[in-house]
Amino acid sequence: MIAHLDGIVCAIAPEGAVIEVGGVGLLVQATPATLATLRTGERARVATSLVVREDALTLYGFASDDERDVFELVQTASGVGPRLALAMLASFSPDGLRQAIAAEDVTSLTRVPGIGRKGAQRIVLELAGRLGSPAAPAGILGPPPGAGGATGSAALWRDQVRAGLVNLGWPARDAEQAIAAVAADLAASPASPGGDVDVSVALRAALRKLSRA
Repeated sequence: MIAHLDGIVCAIAPEGAVIEVGGVGLLVQATPATLATLRTGERARVATSLVVREDALTLYGFASDDERDVFELVQTASGVGPRLALAMLASFSPDGLRQAIAAEDVTSLTRVPGIGRKGAQRIVLELAGRLGSPAAPAGILGPPPGAGGATGSAALWRDQVRAGLVNLGWPARDAEQAIAAVAADLAASPASPGGDVDVSVALRAALRKLSRA
């Protein structure tokens, strides 16, 4: 197993990044929040999980070892493959997912594209007690203000959130409407930090608005 990569970021695309290690460029699939922490031309370390299939070897990258471990654990639930597991981590922080499962919050889980009510109930049943306890209360909106995370300018976070929503299966038009709604909320919030936006928080807020539409 490839546990992590430590190298130069050669390219970043909506669905992943190419990291050069020892002269070899490795394509890593990742959530928009993880991709937002990377910068082309700079050195980066990402935790990784290698998924082996008969016709492909796919490497998934994460901002932390904990996120990688949760990604692997959720796939032990029936019907959860790597793409759905990645969508869950695009919608929830690791602790947010722990909180939702511990609270049997089926409604929050169904906000993840590809998870219906029965699927959410099955995930809660099969993963209960297996992900550990959350360090602090957290939900689909991610960490509280000031907890840190990837930030970006107005144009950058919009592009990354748009790409994340489309990759999760939402139509581009719906994604644009959700982004506009999130931007309006940010503009109206007195706590909004002067142009910098936490991409993971914005993505989860957009998913929440889409789930209510």
